[in-house]
Amino acid sequence: MQKWMITFVDDHGETVDEVFESDECPDNEQAARLIKERLLPVAAQLDLNDFEGRTADASVKDLKTQNSIQILGITPI
Repeated sequence: MQKWMITFVDDHGETVDEVFESDECPDNEQAARLIKERLLPVAAQLDLNDFEGRTADASVKDLKTQNSIQILGITPI
């Protein structure tokens, strides 16, 4: 599995680099789900009923509006 570094701004306004493993480069939606699973495991299990199917990149928008976390970039390691 390939390792990917996802850079994001956390809820304290600090830039954070987290390493995740994935076969392919995750897009922003997949990266948002990976971040939620690691940093917010309870929130990751919640149903995004209001967003999924109606909004593109539902996890990205939820992560930003609910948790003030914004993805800056995804790079291979």
